Amino acid sequence: MSDHHPTGIKRWLFTTNHKDIGTLYLWFAFIMLLVGGSMAMVIRAELYQPGMQIVEPNFFNMMTTLHGLIMVFGAIMPAMVGFANWQVPMMIGAPDMALPRLNNWSFWILPFAATLLVAPMFMGGDFLQGQGPAFGWTFYEPLSGQYNKLAFFIFAVHLLGFSSIMGSINIIATIFNMRAPGMTLMKMPLFVWTWLITAFLLIAVMPVLAGAVTMMLTDKYFGTSFFDAAGGGDPVLFQHVFWFFGHPEVYIMILPAFGIISQIIPTFARKPLFGYASMVYATAAIAFLSFIVWAHHMFTVGMPVAGELYFTYATVMIAVPTAVKVFNWTATMWKGAMTFETPMLWAIGFVFMFTIGGFTGLMLGVAPTDFQYHDTYFVVAHFHYVLVTGALYAIIAGVYFWIPKWTGNMYNEKLGKLHFWLSTISVNVLFFPQHFVGLEGMPRRIPDYNPMFADWNMISSLGGFTFGASQILFLFIVIMTIKGGKKAEAKVWEGAEGLEWTIPSPAPYHTFETAPEIK
Repeated sequence: MSDHHPTGIKRWLFTTNHKDIGTLYLWFAFIMLLVGGSMAMVIRAELYQPGMQIVEPNFFNMMTTLHGLIMVFGAIMPAMVGFANWQVPMMIGAPDMALPRLNNWSFWILPFAATLLVAPMFMGGDFLQGQGPAFGWTFYEPLSGQYNKLAFFIFAVHLLGFSSIMGSINIIATIFNMRAPGMTLMKMPLFVWTWLITAFLLIAVMPVLAGAVTMMLTDKYFGTSFFDAAGGGDPVLFQHVFWFFGHPEVYIMILPAFGIISQIIPTFARKPLFGYASMVYATAAIAFLSFIVWAHHMFTVGMPVAGELYFTYATVMIAVPTAVKVFNWTATMWKGAMTFETPMLWAIGFVFMFTIGGFTGLMLGVAPTDFQYHDTYFVVAHFHYVLVTGALYAIIAGVYFWIPKWTGNMYNEKLGKLHFWLSTISVNVLFFPQHFVGLEGMPRRIPDYNPMFADWNMISSLGGFTFGASQILFLFIVIMTIKGGKKAEAKVWEGAEGLEWTIPSPAPYHTFETAPEIK
C-alpha cells in the first residue's frame, strides 16, 4: 500500500491501531445499548398497565429476547473489549496489541453478527406480529426449535463467539508477551489482571455455546434428536450445556467491571488499592468457581436433592471472593482523602448497588427459596442490579475516568453529576419494585398480568423511561467532550499523583503495513 495513513472511512475499516479499534468497539456498544434500550422501553410501555396495550404477545416476547441478547452480546461485552483495546497496551507499556490485524477482524465481525440477529424481525409478514426470535435470551429447547428462522440466530451466535475468542487470544498474547521490562504479573494494574482472567474464561466457554447451538441446528435441519424427547433426547441437556456457558458468561461481563472500579477508587481515595494480591486471587477464585455452579439456574428441573445441595453450597461459596472485593474497595476508601468527581460517584454507586444484586443472588442460590423466586420478577430485579448497576455503571464510570486521556478534553463535570443522579434515582425506581412483584409471584416474560401488580409496574415503567432518557444526556456529554472543552492536564485527576497509571502510549515505530526497517 502506498498510503500508510488512510483517512476517512478507510482509516476505520483497515485500522490496526488499538486505540481506533477500542473506539470502534465502544461506539458499537453504545449504539447497541440504545437499540436494546429502545426494546426495553417497548417492554415497559406494554407493562405500564395490565391488559394488552400496544403490541402483540409474540412481538413482546421478541422484544424480551432481543433486548437480552443485544445487551449481553452487543452492548456490555463489546464495551469491555473496547476498554481492553484502549487501556491494556497503555497500562503494560506496549506499542499496540500483539495481533493488530486479528484485532481489526474481531471487531468487524460484530456488526454483521448483530445484523443477522435482528434481520428476521423485518422478514415477511406483519412487522408487529414479531418475526424475530421470541423464545427468551436463553433460547431453551424445545421452544426455540419451533422457530422457522433459527439458522439466522445460530449463525449470529457463532459469529459473536468467533469474535470473542479472537479478541481473547489477542489480549492474552499481548499481556504475556508485550509487558514493559520490569512489569511482572503481580505489578500489573488490576484492570489488566481482570481482563487476562476474563480472556481465559471466554476461550473456555464460547466453544460450549457453539456446541449447544450446533446441536440445535442439527436437531432442526438434519434430523438429530439431542434435545427432542420423542427421539430419545433430553430437553434438560440443553439447559446443562447452555448454563455451563451461561454462568461463566455472567462473570465475563462483571470481572472487567471489577477491574475498572479497582482503578477508579484508589485514584479518588488518594490511597493505593487495599489488598492488591487478595484482589488478584479473588478474581481467579471467582473465575474458577463460575464453572462449577451452573445448575443453580436449574433447581426446578427435578434434579436429585444431592445435586441441589451441592449447587447451593457452591453458589454460596462464590459469594466469598466477591465479598473480599467489596471489602477491599471499602477499605481503600476508608480514611482516604476522598473527592467525589463523576467517575467516583459511578464507582461508589457500583459498589453499593452491585452488592444489592449480590445479596439477592445469594437468596436465589439457595435451592428451597429459589423454588419460590424462580422465573418471577425477583430474578429480573436481581440480574439487572448485577448487570445494569454493576457492569453498565462500571462502563460509564470508565468512560468518564478515561475520556480526558482519550480525547485530551475534560467532560462537563456538572452535566456528568446530573447524569449520575438522574440515572441512579431512576434505575432504583425501575428495578427495586420488581423485587416486590416478584416475591408476590408475578412471572417474568409475560405481556399481561394480574391487576394486583399494577401499581408497582407503573412505578417501574416510569423509572425505566427516565433511565432511558438519561442515557441520551450521556451521549450528549460524550460528543461535547470529543468536540472540545477544557483541555485535560497531563495528570488528569489532581492529587492522585503516582497512583493513577501514568505509562504513556508511544506511537508504534512502524505501521504494521510494511516490515520495519532493521537498524
